[in-house]
Amino acid sequence: MEQMNTLGYPILSSVIFVPIIGAILMLLIKRTNESLIKWSALFFSILTFILSLPLFTNFDKKTHKMQFVEHHEWIPAWNINYSLGVDGISVLFVLLSTLITITCVLVSWNSIKTKLKEFYIALLLIEGAMIGVFCALDFFLFYIFWEAMLIPMFILIGVWGGPRRVYAAIKFFLYTLVGSVLMLVGIIVLYFYGGKTFDILKLSVMNYPYSMQLWLFWAFFAAFAVKVPMFPVHTWLPDAHTEAPTAGSVILAGILIKMGAYGFLRFSLPFFPDASKAMTPVMMTLSVIAIIYGAVVCLAQTDLKRLIAYSSVSHMGFVTLGIFAMNVNGLEGGILQMINHGIVTGALFLSVGIIYDRTHSREIADYGGVATVLPVYAAFFMVFTLASIGLPGMNGFIGEFLIILGGFAAKKWAGVLAATGIIIGAAYMLWLYQRVFFMEVNPKVQGLSDVNLREIITLLPMVILIFWIGVYPNTFLSFMHVSVQHLIDRLNIGTAPEMTLAKLLFFK
Repeated sequence: MEQMNTLGYPILSSVIFVPIIGAILMLLIKRTNESLIKWSALFFSILTFILSLPLFTNFDKKTHKMQFVEHHEWIPAWNINYSLGVDGISVLFVLLSTLITITCVLVSWNSIKTKLKEFYIALLLIEGAMIGVFCALDFFLFYIFWEAMLIPMFILIGVWGGPRRVYAAIKFFLYTLVGSVLMLVGIIVLYFYGGKTFDILKLSVMNYPYSMQLWLFWAFFAAFAVKVPMFPVHTWLPDAHTEAPTAGSVILAGILIKMGAYGFLRFSLPFFPDASKAMTPVMMTLSVIAIIYGAVVCLAQTDLKRLIAYSSVSHMGFVTLGIFAMNVNGLEGGILQMINHGIVTGALFLSVGIIYDRTHSREIADYGGVATVLPVYAAFFMVFTLASIGLPGMNGFIGEFLIILGGFAAKKWAGVLAATGIIIGAAYMLWLYQRVFFMEVNPKVQGLSDVNLREIITLLPMVILIFWIGVYPNTFLSFMHVSVQHLIDRLNIGTAPEMTLAKLLFFK
């Protein structure tokens, strides 16, 4: 399952620890030297992105084995190892994490006024932990990165957030912590059942009894469903998004909520194939509810960030639907849509942050006629809006098309109902654009300055990726072909009776 690192240096450790070392070095900078703080944060985020590029250019797409592997003994008494590696499922998320962090540094350049040093330190620490989650091949190491990310994110929301930031931060912390504790119980059970090892690759190929798979599936589900977030454990997300600073919202949308879906792919499906297949109707039902519910709730929102937050619930419903379709189209569409959502929704939150810095209002009613006053900004927002609703030629279309194909092949009703979510999505996004950018010019937006060079540089990579994936998606899909097929082969090792939502709730 492993392929040794051919680069000759520990690339994954470099990508994980460069931002962490950068955060530590920034402790030495005086608080009054704000310019040096900003440029240091930008330097370390760009350096991390550059260091991650060989993962893209040197990746072997012909194998499902883990690549760029690093393995060192850590705590021999407990058989804990420092073990890292990436495959076709995880490699793109490392690259996305490094890119998103640069945009977060840039968008915060002038918007963060207090505790600047602490803010950028928290940002770099989150980056290192996020990348660690996608690279860890030891459960103990994975859990450390999983929990380490929680603390700076909690601080980011609680210190630099909006008026209800403390409530939002505590709610985010409690939801994710409770789910993580249940996952920890599952990890400990796997450790003892697997012969006292935390090795993810070894544990993933073992055959567990069906009854054990079922309850372990739900133990891991508790952590992953909250992170996605799936209906009905999604309520922390709108509050966290609304109150978080722009960079916090971008990280939440771009990377953090992808970790739940990544957990289903990396652990739930290969570790518990029988339980996963048995729970397919339940998971697809919850996914379809999230798609339609999230889209309908968006129609009632008056706050820009809250609307985009609820759209995330809907879009991530597509992701989980694709994953639990358990066919090539569904799985590849789900993985690609995770990338797409990180790009598009991250870009939408960046755009909201840019206009908020000028008006200090997120209320849709305070806007109108923005396209007349800020035409370049309006053009960027239009691209992101059309990508969000899945216009052909843009990245959102490719992901949603594959997911609906996969969902329809697995359960026809799921594919049909998911398609209605796209229609509602087009309604709320186009209605949002009409109210904000067209109609009569609101006096509150008169005299605002259009996007500057720094803001254009922040948004432009997102535009490039939107059209790149939309026009030639195979650049990215080719990374996952072999790994997805290997995952499907693992899922086909056994059979189990399907468990519908009605059976689950009423024990029939």
